[in-house]
Amino acid sequence: MMRDELAYFFGAVRFFTRLPVPAWVGHSAEALNASARYFPAVGLLVGGISALVYALTVALWPPVVAVLLAMAASLYVTGAFHEDGLSDMTDGLGGGWEKLRILEIMKDSRVGSYGVVALWLVLSSKLCLLASLDPAVVPLALIAGHAFSRGCATLLLAGMDYVREDLLSKAKPLATRLGGGALCVALIFALLGLVLLPWQQAVAGVLCALLATVWLAAKFKRWLGGYTGDCLGAVQQVAEVAFYLGVLARWPA
Repeated sequence: MMRDELAYFFGAVRFFTRLPVPAWVGHSAEALNASARYFPAVGLLVGGISALVYALTVALWPPVVAVLLAMAASLYVTGAFHEDGLSDMTDGLGGGWEKLRILEIMKDSRVGSYGVVALWLVLSSKLCLLASLDPAVVPLALIAGHAFSRGCATLLLAGMDYVREDLLSKAKPLATRLGGGALCVALIFALLGLVLLPWQQAVAGVLCALLATVWLAAKFKRWLGGYTGDCLGAVQQVAEVAFYLGVLARWPA
């Protein structure tokens, strides 16, 4: 059983990142579906790499430059997988007025004006928010933000229907709803990074990320009746930004 779980974890790493995995890890639709429970664990890994880059560079350059390098590292590791989903989702919901047209636009490989604006807003927001944090908190926020935002995306896997039918969709192997046990595993990893942060900042980040997730889920339900792989990527990106907003917020005494 432990070997199976390790294979599922490495399967998630292979699916969601460009990192190498052991050659013995198999590949099947069933294994990819089971690997969804480790989506937040991949977030801990990606966030850890990003945090390490920040820690190694902040002594050499100003914090804003170190944040930029940390973001570049996470983009390189993931191949901008979730950013691509955000762009496609924004183009679809921005340019389509009925389900089939929205799905058609999402499937188009070209990037429209809505997608460009969304990418600029999300990336610039991450840069501004993280650079505004205490430099000592930035690595902790990166680890927690990457993990919890992916936990938010798994909530869609557990609570909504998959709406694409074509075999080329990103989330096709993950289209089966997560069971209770798998969701618990995902949430454990999603919450694990929060222990590094002061509890007030962790709670504020979680609340903001969950609000963003509920807002997006309501839009997906209204316009699509469920989620697509692009929707999962969009939730991860927006929830990550919302998490940093909560961590940075100065709440009145």
